[in-house]
Amino acid sequence: MTNSGPSPQRGEVWIVNFDPTVGSEIRKTRPAVVVSSDAVGRLPVKLVVPLTDWKPHYAGNIWRVRLSPNKGNGLTKESAADALQVRSVSVRRFRQRIGRLSATQMEEIAAAVAAVVEFQ
Repeated sequence: MTNSGPSPQRGEVWIVNFDPTVGSEIRKTRPAVVVSSDAVGRLPVKLVVPLTDWKPHYAGNIWRVRLSPNKGNGLTKESAADALQVRSVSVRRFRQRIGRLSATQMEEIAAAVAAVVEFQ
């Protein structure tokens, strides 16, 4: 990777600037988890799943994974990983690393992404 930005790793939670956006794309600067493999790709981009505030009606959504705050992940409130909003972003959009998710949480998010693309 070039020196054009940070080097986020799979499973890390970063503050990412998603603006500018179009339509219903997730917007503003918010936490996101890196889901792309560290061994894949040569361009300075990472595949991320943005995080949003958890709402009780999300419980039935297969594409949202609930994440509770703890010292390890750096989150400050109940959050949801929104796999429907998965996107590839330049490392220049990454602002600050705040934590890391557990292997179990990453498996849940990978399963949510797989559900969105109907991978079986």
